Amino acid sequence: MKKVLIVEDEPNFARFLELELVHESYDVSVANDGTNGLQLALEQEWDMILLDIMLPGMNGIEVCRAIRNTKKTLIIMLTARNNVTDRVLGLDCGADDYIPKPFAIEELFARMRALFRRFEHSEQQSNILVFRDLNLDLSSRILKQADKIVELTKREFDLLAVLLQNVNVVLSRDSLLDKVWGYDTEVETNVVDVYVRYLRNKLSDSADEPYINTQRGIGYVMRA
Repeated sequence: MKKVLIVEDEPNFARFLELELVHESYDVSVANDGTNGLQLALEQEWDMILLDIMLPGMNGIEVCRAIRNTKKTLIIMLTARNNVTDRVLGLDCGADDYIPKPFAIEELFARMRALFRRFEHSEQQSNILVFRDLNLDLSSRILKQADKIVELTKREFDLLAVLLQNVNVVLSRDSLLDKVWGYDTEVETNVVDVYVRYLRNKLSDSADEPYINTQRGIGYVMRA
């Protein structure tokens, strides 16, 4: 069940939204001013926040900006102010969508479903790293090369993931050691060279078109 926070100072409208959302099987909470709304938004995890702009305490723009400093929670701005400047301001402060009052509840539900679909798709995509014919799934921890699964140890997988997350960025041996083995590790930096060699062997890395390039005297990079 998705959790939705309504931040709306007009009690009747807030109650109407709450009942409609509960009827659609959402888990709903309500805050009636910007200060309490921000507190709830930051203290708990929400799938979406429906945020009015004209609020006592803190206005919706201030609340939205404060949320965006720490969280990626989906936000739809709700407001009776229906001019282009307000829409631009709402979106620029970090809102994902903007719907002016009055609106049909069916339109709000449709906007919510669209945002959930977009967010879920982007989350899935962000867990998959693609480079040439390599496909690294961070969730399942599976590497495919041209649709063939390549077996990697945990350390090999983590090293390849860091390289793929920094395509075209030269990473020093010290940096790779920190990111893959940890800051407190006592192993020598040459272990990075050893594991790069392991990866190259498993990927059948060739000198003509290498997956992993050596930056002499510095470290390694995967170049697009």
